[in-house]
Amino acid sequence: MTDLVVRRLLIDLQPPFARDWCGGDAFATAFFNALSMSFPFGEQFFIDAVRRALQNTSAEVREKHQAEVRGFIGQEATHRRIHALFNAHLDKQGLEDGWTPRATQRMQALADADPRHAVAITVATEHFTAMFAEWLLSHPQLLDGAEPRLKTMWLWHSAEELEHKNTAFDVYQAIGGSHEWRVRWFRRVTLIFLGDLFRQTTANLRKEGVLWKLSTWRSGARLLLGRGGLLRESWATWWRYLRRDFHPSQQDSAVSRRWLAENTSRFVRVDAPPTSAALSSG
Repeated sequence: MTDLVVRRLLIDLQPPFARDWCGGDAFATAFFNALSMSFPFGEQFFIDAVRRALQNTSAEVREKHQAEVRGFIGQEATHRRIHALFNAHLDKQGLEDGWTPRATQRMQALADADPRHAVAITVATEHFTAMFAEWLLSHPQLLDGAEPRLKTMWLWHSAEELEHKNTAFDVYQAIGGSHEWRVRWFRRVTLIFLGDLFRQTTANLRKEGVLWKLSTWRSGARLLLGRGGLLRESWATWWRYLRRDFHPSQQDSAVSRRWLAENTSRFVRVDAPPTSAALSSG
């Protein structure tokens, strides 16, 4: 079990930021913007999935996991709020979020399904965010040219994603989720998530008028496939998820602990909502 801390980030996201906020790199900016567009809906889905699953299980399981789930909900709710503020600026810049409507339509099919399906999707997606988080925290120089407040936002979010990477997985196991369902959903989520990410990144680049520039895709190749690139460094971690004996704790969280320890001036600890409210509110 993990003592998850809910933190309030000490940055002001009211002032607008430049369209090419990520060091002037068109691909990196479009890529990070696409990821941010997915977060408000995604974080709420994770909260609802884990909360619903815990509500429909035994008192013994609820007692064991409710403290950690309370922290998980607090962290994810904070991420949702911060990225909603960030995304509001993207909307004013004329970027259209096509990811959220697609995700909303897909998830309607789960309304009456076994809650373990939603938790399996959450576990799979949380593994993707943990891979991204470890990569970004290991290469923070990728954001050296970004506005300091935005660099802080992305690294803080990444640190907390690694910090709570076990929570949904442990709940899934506690409610009787099977290895077969977990792997099946992970493969589906891989195709859907990467497809949505590529589609939204491409739409963002098209809106900025840089989709067909060679420099854009050179940058993309470096970011994803070059030395230290996201896909190149994350392949082994992706593959490990398919193993029957996989657990998120097998992924090292040292970069998360180090960033949080070295950046205490960038956030303040806040009290999470009371357990009963966190687990019962809609």
